[in-house]
Amino acid sequence: MADGENGAHVHDVIIVGGGPCGLAVASRLCEAFPAANFTDEEHQRYHWLRSHRDRASVKYYKTGSETRRRSAAAASLGHGSPDMLVLDAEGGRFMAKWDRLFKTFDISHLRSPMFFHIDPLDRDGLLAYTHFHERVGELREIRGCVGKEVSKHKKKKGRPKGEPTVDERERNDYFVPSTPLFSSHCGCVMDRYSLSGDVVRQEQVQDIVFDYVDELSQTDKIFTVKTNKTTHYAKIVVLAVGGNPPQIPGGLTPPETEGATHAMMIKEFPPRYLKNRIAAKSPTNVLIVGGGLTSAQLADLAIRKGVRNVWLIMRGPLKVKPFDIGLEWVGKFRNFEQAAFYLSDTDEERWEKLMKARNGGSVTPPYKKIIDQHIASGRLNLLLHTTISHREWDPVSKVWSVQLSNDNQTTLPPIDHIYFATGVGTNFEQLPCLQSMQAEYPTPSCNGFPCITENMAWRDDIPLFITGRFAGLQLGPGAPNLIGARQGADRIAWSIEDILGTKEEDQDSNNARGNKFNYVTGRGGRFEALAE
Repeated sequence: MADGENGAHVHDVIIVGGGPCGLAVASRLCEAFPAANFTDEEHQRYHWLRSHRDRASVKYYKTGSETRRRSAAAASLGHGSPDMLVLDAEGGRFMAKWDRLFKTFDISHLRSPMFFHIDPLDRDGLLAYTHFHERVGELREIRGCVGKEVSKHKKKKGRPKGEPTVDERERNDYFVPSTPLFSSHCGCVMDRYSLSGDVVRQEQVQDIVFDYVDELSQTDKIFTVKTNKTTHYAKIVVLAVGGNPPQIPGGLTPPETEGATHAMMIKEFPPRYLKNRIAAKSPTNVLIVGGGLTSAQLADLAIRKGVRNVWLIMRGPLKVKPFDIGLEWVGKFRNFEQAAFYLSDTDEERWEKLMKARNGGSVTPPYKKIIDQHIASGRLNLLLHTTISHREWDPVSKVWSVQLSNDNQTTLPPIDHIYFATGVGTNFEQLPCLQSMQAEYPTPSCNGFPCITENMAWRDDIPLFITGRFAGLQLGPGAPNLIGARQGADRIAWSIEDILGTKEEDQDSNNARGNKFNYVTGRGGRFEALAE
């Protein structure tokens, strides 16, 4: 069922989205021995056997014949990776949008700790890569996480309780990598699994249909994936998108789009007309809306780019924490929180736990310090519990008139540009590419999240898998983060392997070698090697 009479090709898997979640799924499908399945000791034994077996020349003393050693590539077992295609609207490579935004925002370090990464081979893969390439100097410690535990004795005595966080033995994990270091590690993963070629195509997915295609499959339904360029076919589809398209609160008229930008849509910072005003040393004012880390990064960047005054408004308080999820979901007690999440009776209860854990936008302690420095210098004005009550754009002078809704009903000076760092929505029913699926195979919704199965599937009988932000009801609060990307990839890969099997199972020549290898490494039943 690979090709039809008209030359159309049916892929095993199509992944929609080339970001961290898409890369995590693609690399996990290529890895025969993922970290999620084996202990560190088992990994060492398996990979030593894979790298050394059949690589020595063997001479038979009776006949004198010699079997030449095989190359390192040939000696590898060669896990049968599925026929994959990745479709990404941003670019023809993995992490295109990620790289663009990090470059635009001039982000030096990630927010995530060292064990939040997309490498399926090793839980400590990023840390090992850092030490192997002697790039420890690019790490920055996350202060305030390690060594803060409260003893049981203190709890029993009723003394003031600190937040249980991280064990001292895990200190090495609680550093954040630099942006170039993380990018290099992702590149290493792509090279390892040969994911840098034609695997990714720059195409915008417009519709996904699951039905029979007469010229390709008359017995099994397959997916028809329509894009802005062509049509693709696949047995399985994985949706790994980051959320709904960015929306600006209240919307914008066509003339207003010149003076306001959503943070996720920034192509040039600041815009050209504002650069000219800065170069001319004219008074400049920028308004930033949002209470998360992105808003703080934009405020800092605007000041460093020469903007005279920046106004940062938030509809709530300024929250400061190391991660965008609570420490209890990251530290040594995370298993307790995860167990409570999975034992929830309903999806609504899971949603409530998810929202409580994320608790809206927040900034990191280092950026809180940067904000305070800019406030002290008089360049930044921070207004909490504030929203925009009125805004009006003058297309001639290219400035905004803005009225704020707060205790003082503040009227701002003429604003040159407004940036909305308000995040993205989570409502799968509004995704254009899922309209056909929702019409033909409707699935329940819980506050915008699809109620997918435990196998991460749309439904048990439909091999459409979802990971990332939209999989929050299965992955928990970490779903939009790197840790959720890896967890989702593991669970989806198990299901895909059950559906497709591996090439070793389909090819007799590889079967024998695979069974022998499983026997040596202790996988499966030892008596399986006795069967023909």
